[in-house]
Amino acid sequence: MVLTMIKRLYIFKIFLFPLVVFAQDNLGDIQTESLSRNLHIISGAGGNIAVLDGEDGVFVIDNGMPFFLSKVVDSINNINPEPVRIVFNTHWHFDHSGGNDFFGRNGTLIVAQDNVRKRMSSKSFSRLTNSETKPSPYSALPLMTFDKEATFHINGETVSAMHMSPAHTDGDSVLSFQNANVVHMGDLFFNGLYPVIDVTAGGSIRGMIEAIEQILPTINDSTRLIPGHGPVGNIDDLRTFKLMLVTVEEKILKLIEEGKTVEEVIAAKPSKNFDESWSWSFMPPDRWVSIVYDSIVFPEKALASDLSGN
Repeated sequence: MVLTMIKRLYIFKIFLFPLVVFAQDNLGDIQTESLSRNLHIISGAGGNIAVLDGEDGVFVIDNGMPFFLSKVVDSINNINPEPVRIVFNTHWHFDHSGGNDFFGRNGTLIVAQDNVRKRMSSKSFSRLTNSETKPSPYSALPLMTFDKEATFHINGETVSAMHMSPAHTDGDSVLSFQNANVVHMGDLFFNGLYPVIDVTAGGSIRGMIEAIEQILPTINDSTRLIPGHGPVGNIDDLRTFKLMLVTVEEKILKLIEEGKTVEEVIAAKPSKNFDESWSWSFMPPDRWVSIVYDSIVFPEKALASDLSGN
């Protein structure tokens, strides 16, 4: 059944291929890591997946790309073979929600912030890839949504979900596992990598910086941070990520204020001090600089996106 569903998902999602986020070098090499007795991470299937298991049922945060659904399901079953009770999407991108259709059709409750369902329900257009995304099937949509905050009391944990102001997208949520002192940050944190910022869906580099500034006072030196992409990190890794964002933003903003075009800004190589360590296959320096430029020059357009591709 899983393989049949993958085939159907692949046909439905093939138009999204330009949006695939190759943030892990081991994409397709599925790895499972345990952070506590019942909290685990599955990586290699797109965005990092968290699994909280226990007597109350399996609680999954994000579910990777549809191409790796079978491997993700096998990995979850190896942790706990019981049906998944809840899936939470940190945002709408298909490298984090690519298994929604499968889980929704099998009775899993899908939860996300209000804007996630709006984005997934509507046609949209990406400035980054110059491509259109069609609405997701009804079975893939979150059945339960919230505005600002949601709390789950499950498997001996209190899991607090908080919606951030537009940053990576306009529907980003951060989830805190209070007992384990673990925070899943979704794509608000790319550990050691230039992030993807979806300007057309409300994202901006300034929003990313402000989200991190909001999160930093709520964590401590012992907090483990699950990034959307990259290895598990800590508060120092997040500070380093913020420093990179702030430095690149300042350099590009100065060039914009001097009247430089996007081509001239790219040619000036404002991110050159970071490129060797932070760039990767999907996010080479020129694309990264272009995204930051767009997020500064077109914020009103990005934030006023009508969710219909216009």
